Amino acid sequence: MIYLDNAATGFPKPQSVTEEMVRCMRQYCGNPGRGSHRLAMEAAERIFECRVSLASFFGAENPENVIFTPNATTALNLAIKGLLKDGDHVLISDMEHNAVLRPIHRLAKEGRITYDVFSSMATRSDATAEQICAELERLLKPHTRMLVCSHASNICSYHAPLRELGAFCKRRGLLFVVDAAQSAGHLPINVREMQIDALCAPGHKGLMGPQGSGFLILGEGLVADTLTEGGSGYHSLEADMPTEAPERYEAGTLATPAIVGLLTGLEEVKRLGPSSILRHIEALNLRLQNQLLGMSGVTVYTPHHVGSVLLFNIDGMAADPVGTELDRMGFCVRAGFHCAALGHTTLGTPSGGAVRVSPGIFNTRSQIDAFANAVEMIAKKNKRLKTSPI
Repeated sequence: MIYLDNAATGFPKPQSVTEEMVRCMRQYCGNPGRGSHRLAMEAAERIFECRVSLASFFGAENPENVIFTPNATTALNLAIKGLLKDGDHVLISDMEHNAVLRPIHRLAKEGRITYDVFSSMATRSDATAEQICAELERLLKPHTRMLVCSHASNICSYHAPLRELGAFCKRRGLLFVVDAAQSAGHLPINVREMQIDALCAPGHKGLMGPQGSGFLILGEGLVADTLTEGGSGYHSLEADMPTEAPERYEAGTLATPAIVGLLTGLEEVKRLGPSSILRHIEALNLRLQNQLLGMSGVTVYTPHHVGSVLLFNIDGMAADPVGTELDRMGFCVRAGFHCAALGHTTLGTPSGGAVRVSPGIFNTRSQIDAFANAVEMIAKKNKRLKTSPI
């Protein structure tokens, strides 16, 4: 199989990641913070090492503001539900994943908050950060408290202008929450320079870690309400959760093997270099895009954006049968709506959604060419079937 579904999860994982996870489970997988013995202490040391590495990589001042979660969705729920108060108004973009839309929608449905959707202008090739900020200015209300946006879309290669959006939020006194699920590991992110209050990301995509790893980097001085309460190995005689990060937000046993896997994956990202990873992925994406754009009966969405994700359809075919046929031919892609109803509405995809291709660092040009040939074969076969006499 040729794997082209890295927007869902990175695959394959570097060998160093699996080896370190196995070593952890065999040699030092004690319960961190729950014992004075060497196995618990070594596990705790490795977890703190991961906090330090993530804080440094993303420009955070304090490693203790790195909070481990099972995935980016949990991190987003913690940031959104933990920082918003009753009566707040929120702005989200029209390219948001359901990990943002659904918690916001639920709070609004319960009557606790209100929200508006602003235009990312992803379908425009001439849009500027200034125009997006003007749109935000128009939607501001006296009680607007938070802006939430995806750094990079999970259905096309649109990237939000984080630096300008962060500056806008700073000027207007808004909390700035960023979903970095599709950007962490290859697009530059610095929480201080971009004035990000809450950075949410998975460990299992661009950071090359395992599934079950994710994190929230919370801004200095921010205290969020908790989603879960329980043991933290800290202030055990008190009924209240600790007030200090990260223990306040990490109730229960941490997933030590997943966290050390994330640490090892991050080390691999640093070794390869995020800019080199980005150049490789963008080159593959552009190569595929150029081939698909030259095919009759194939529609490519937002071709003016080049990045890590490409969305297309074969005219007259629903997305799911295309994905099934590609799987039969040996290619892993994802068809449908990709948990991104807002984005699909913005891009104007048909009722069956579209087919997403997301190459990664381990893919090659020859694999991209083979995939393009497969799409062309399906498109030609579909055209023959449509034009054949009954």
